[in-house]
Amino acid sequence: MTRFSVVPSSYVYLRRGGAVLLQLRQNTGYMDGCWAAGAAGHVELGETAVAAAAREVLEELGLTIAPDALSPIAVMQRSDGTDNPTEQRVDWFFVCDDWDGEPQILEPLKCAELRWFDLDQLPDDMPAYEREALVALRDGRTATLLSHGFAD
Repeated sequence: MTRFSVVPSSYVYLRRGGAVLLQLRQNTGYMDGCWAAGAAGHVELGETAVAAAAREVLEELGLTIAPDALSPIAVMQRSDGTDNPTEQRVDWFFVCDDWDGEPQILEPLKCAELRWFDLDQLPDDMPAYEREALVALRDGRTATLLSHGFAD
């Protein structure tokens, strides 16, 4: 058996009524032209997935959210089916219903547009794994999230 490392990421979907905020990706080299989570990014060394999610919302959308405002939807281990080390991933998906202010594009080179989409009418052009997480959200499925050994 060969050991491998995973690339950890957190995704946040702001929810307003039955709609979620998505961003149109551009100039990233990954899923450009696709609608994706309003805020997402890698979990940094020593950081919990929850802390990474709150940090990404601040960096990408300019919103401060309390960690307990993030509800876990799912944790997903995924791969593109190859041995490529950067495609061995674990993703935490969160929904957030409580924030102050209006989301804004703070990374205009990476995000062409923000738009609200009804969970029953998601765009065709979105990563399949994100669609899977949003279907879980739409269907009311949730996850229990635990962390151990971190300062937070």
